[in-house]
Parts: sequence; C-alpha cells; structure tokens
Amino acid sequence: MHDIRAIRETPELYEKQWAAKGMSGRVAELLEIDARLRAAQTALQAAQAERNESSKKIGQAKARKDEAEATRLMAHVETLKKTLEEQAEVERETGEQLRHILAALPNIPAPDVPPGEDENHNLEVRRWGEPFAIAAPKDHVDLGERLGMLDFEAAARMSGSRFVVIKGQLARLERALGQFMLDLQTQEHGYTEVSPPILVRDEALFGTGQLPKFAEDLFHTTDGRWLIPTAEVSLTNLVRERIIAEEELPLRLTALTPCFRSEAGASGRDTRGMIRQHQFYKVELVSITAPEQSETEHERMVGCAESVLKRLELPFRTMLLCAGDMGFSARKTYDLEVWIPSENRYREISSCSNCGDFQARRMDARAKAAGGKGTRFVHTLNGSGLAVGRTLVAILENYQDEGGRIAVPQALHPYLPGLTHIEAAR
Repeated sequence: MHDIRAIRETPELYEKQWAAKGMSGRVAELLEIDARLRAAQTALQAAQAERNESSKKIGQAKARKDEAEATRLMAHVETLKKTLEEQAEVERETGEQLRHILAALPNIPAPDVPPGEDENHNLEVRRWGEPFAIAAPKDHVDLGERLGMLDFEAAARMSGSRFVVIKGQLARLERALGQFMLDLQTQEHGYTEVSPPILVRDEALFGTGQLPKFAEDLFHTTDGRWLIPTAEVSLTNLVRERIIAEEELPLRLTALTPCFRSEAGASGRDTRGMIRQHQFYKVELVSITAPEQSETEHERMVGCAESVLKRLELPFRTMLLCAGDMGFSARKTYDLEVWIPSENRYREISSCSNCGDFQARRMDARAKAAGGKGTRFVHTLNGSGLAVGRTLVAILENYQDEGGRIAVPQALHPYLPGLTHIEAAR
C-alpha cells in the first residue's frame, strides 16, 4: 500500500518507478482523485465549522428574543445539513476509489534494481558450483517412475493434473529435506520455527499483497477462507495491527508448510513433473526489521537460502531481478536458480524479497523506539529456504547414476540413517 502524501510530494519518482513495471500514467489519475478528496474534506470541514457557529448564534438570538434571526439561522443550519451529507458522501466515495486504486498498485523498485521488462533483463550476481557431468541425463519424472516412487497417474485419478504421489524412499527423502532445512535455519541462522495456520482470511492475504489482484491464483474455501500460497502470508501477518518495540527487531521466523497455488497464469507451462504443482511443501523465511536494517537483512536472508544449496552441493546461481520481473509486493528481489541437468539450464528454487514498508502499511504493523514518542512502519522481508519439491527434483537429477540410482547428499545422511542411495526394490 502506498502513502498518497509521498506520491503527492514526489510524483516524478512514482511515475518513473511504476513505468519501469509497465504501469505508466497512474500518478496523474491518483493526484486528480486525491485533489477531489481533499476538496471534499475542506468543504466538509468548512460546512461543519459554519454549522457550529450558526448553532451558537441561534442560542444567542433566542437569548435576545430575536425570533426572526433565530428562525433564519435554523433554516441556514438545515441547508448546511444537506451540504454536509453531500460532501460526506463525496468524501466516502472518493476515498474508497483512491484506496481501491492504491491497493491494486505494486510496490516501486529500489533505486539499485536494474530496468527491464522480463527475466531476460535479470542480472547474474554470482554462481556457485559446477554443473554435474552426466551423460544423457534422465529427467526427474523418468527417474522417479522407474524407481516406482513417483506416481503422477494415481494423483491425476484422485486430484487431476499438477499433483503427484511420492512413495517409499523418495517420501522419506522429501521429509528429510524439510527437516534439514528447518534445522539449518533455526540452529545456525537464528530463525524461530513457527507452525502457523494454513487457512487464512481475506485480511491476511490483503496484508501481504495477494489480494485483491491475485485472487485467481489462490484456492478459496466454501466458508470464505483461503489456502495459503506460501507461509509468508501466515508468518508476516503475525505482526499485523501490532506495535513492536524496536529493540526486539529483527524478528526472524521460519515455517515448513504445505502451499497451494491454482497456477491460473501457468496454462501450458511445466505441465510435466513436479516443477509447477498445485500443492507442495516449502520452508519459508520471514524477517521483520526496522527500516534501516532491511537492506542488510535482505543480503543475510539470501545467504541463508544459498547455504541450503551449498550444503546439498547443488550448483546454482543468484540473480538480481529487473523491475519488470519482480513480484507485486517486492521492492528488490534475488532469485536462486538451481541447475537442472535434463533441461541443461538453471531453474528458480528460491525467491528472496525486501518489501520495504509496503506490506506493513497494508497490515498496520509498526515499531516504536524505546523512549520515542511516535511509531513508524516496519520493513518486511520473505524468502524460500527452500521449495522442497523443487529441491527434490534437483537432487534426483543431479545425483543420478547410469543405472538410475540416486545418491543421497552427504548433508542428509544424519536424517536418513543407513541410506546412501535410493534405488528400486529388487
């Protein structure tokens, strides 16, 4: 959510930054509506002041027994009541229109975000590890089905497309991955583990920016709740409508939850396999910081996500997204892309974003310094640490051998005692 006062004071900045996201011309519209709103508020205040003064004069006229003046003033007050009703309605309608438009406008990019329209303009920041040398690599679908541990047909019979049944040792591996990621983030990186609700109300999704614009990407229940698309929603909303002591910041939270996405805008994309599913597990990282902490915290969060891939010895690269490729709430985003041998390219496995005070304004989440008089909006950050399903895909493909066995990464051995390779039952 944006502060209309900031748009009023620096219209050129907002016009430029929204244009970088392909949304030109919105500032002029906002300022025109804002001018009408302020005019209605001024007229309302003037009418209220005049009514109060006239009401006072009625009493004075009656005290003087000047009934003619009192009658005239009472008629004037009645006229003012109509003016007040009219201006109050203009204020309500115009204010609602302004809030509706502001709620649908994305965050503006940080100054160091590169310009560009899509992923082709993202910048590679760094690269870690060398792609595995695998002759004629099989994709994860073939590998999993030959092992008898991925069943897309059974999932389709009960749930439709974009679902999978994971069995046996691969189900153990999936469970181990989630546990490993949580342990790494809580025990080494200082995140607090949370088990949050996965059903939320409209207000929670509005707070993090999924509503109202992206309703079609979500699953809605019959009782008016929504299934979370990411634990970012639940974790970030822990501070909604709260005033937090600044000395408690930063708050670092993590959760392993199922996530649900309709993939409404992904028709025809990644229909084979586990890359883009309606239901998947993900370890989410969320930080709540003071404004001056958020840039440093963002870099730290990216490092925390990268450490998962390093421990698993999976080659990856870190990308700084251009303005046109960032999400709705993001001010600045880094994507981690893991190497997928069957596709001979890197694919996104984590997205880490600094949202500035954009979500905090929508949630009314504030901080107060010790001894300070006022409050200010906190900054919120979120990132995947990591998407478990895509990490499972990366392990299957990068750790395959010619016989179709899958080596278990060394970092997971403590979670899978005695299991060094995943192979079909004999």
